[in-house]
This record gives sequence, structure tokens and C-alpha cells, in this order.
Amino acid sequence: MSGVFPRQRHKKHKTTVKRFLLFAGLSLISLILWGVITQNRVTASEVMPTQITTNTNTYWQGGSFPVENFQAYTSPYGYRRSPRGSGTEFHRGLDIAAPEGSYIRNWWAGQVVSLSDNTACGTSITIQSGEWKHIYCHLKGHVETDSQGVYLSDRSGGIQLWKGQQIPTGTRIGRVGMTGRTTGPHLHWGVKYADKYIDPALVLREMYRQQTASN
Repeated sequence: MSGVFPRQRHKKHKTTVKRFLLFAGLSLISLILWGVITQNRVTASEVMPTQITTNTNTYWQGGSFPVENFQAYTSPYGYRRSPRGSGTEFHRGLDIAAPEGSYIRNWWAGQVVSLSDNTACGTSITIQSGEWKHIYCHLKGHVETDSQGVYLSDRSGGIQLWKGQQIPTGTRIGRVGMTGRTTGPHLHWGVKYADKYIDPALVLREMYRQQTASN
């Protein structure tokens, strides 16, 4: 996996990432300590936590925290009370609150493989990095098509992102919005490994651990 994810060497960006992770990491640890993030009800199809830290052999400190102006984690991965009413549902992502219009950054270098604006995910981007896919939902803007292809357009945010485009780590790819099914401004961030959803909190926790250990 180290060949799939080259280690990043941009010191300025690494400093910014560390500041994000120090703050966001403390909030994440608080959630874990209070038992909000649990693994006991995850189905057998999910990637086990040990695969994050051992089997993938990835330099996690090279990743970028996906949201600027982080406020809080508002809904963890796993079973939760349905925001649509009674009952429970399995939430395959991590909701990260930030003020509307805050920029979203690409977690890891990869290629844009999907753009959409017609589902509960709202305006969304899927980026593939080797065997990993990362999904960003509820963005501002919309998807358009012209003779050159399909692209996401957020004119007021200065964002134009094309399907098939290669995106470096940490690049601004969109802004926090309220498109799709949402009750407030946030990023729904989903992560897949080998086409199986995993808990994004495990990735962020390992990023936080490695980045603070390297200080």
C-alpha cells in the first residue's frame, strides 16, 4: 500500500494537517471514550480495525483532514436513530460539522470516479486512491455536463471538479453545504477499502496517532 499512497513531502501542508488533527483528534478520542463510536454491531462485511493499522501498511500521517473550520463530529459510523423518524438505520459514514461554506479538502491523492447531485447524499464526490474510495456528501454546487464531460460546479466557491481528474492530497474540492437529505451543514464522509465500507473514525484516529507520535 505504500506504493499506492506515496508519502507526502509538503511541509507547509503537513503543519496545517497537524493543527487540524490535534483539535479534531481530541474530539474523536472524547467520542470513543464515551462509547459513541462502537464496533459491536458492525456486520461481517466490514473491514476489521486491525486492517487499518497493520495490513494496509500505510503512512497515515500523509493524509489530509477533510474539513476546514472543524466544529464537531455529529453522527458516527454505525447504527443510529433514524433522522427521518422512529427506528434505527446503519450510517455508513462520519458526519463532520463545520460552518456552511467551509472548504472540504481531499483526504488522499486519487482520481475523481463519480459526481452526483440527485440522491440523498446531495451534491457528492467519490475519489479513488488505489483500493480506497472516499465519498464526500452534501456539498454546495451541482453537477453539469458539457462536450468535455461531467463536472461539479460551485461558482461562488471557485470550485470546478471534473470526473476523471487527478486530485492531489489536501486540495480543496468543494464546500460544506446542505444539499440532499440533511438537517444542518456538515460533511458526510464515507470511506471504502476493497469496496467495503469502514469506519472513517478508525482512519482519523490512526492519522492522529501517527502525526502526534512524529512530533
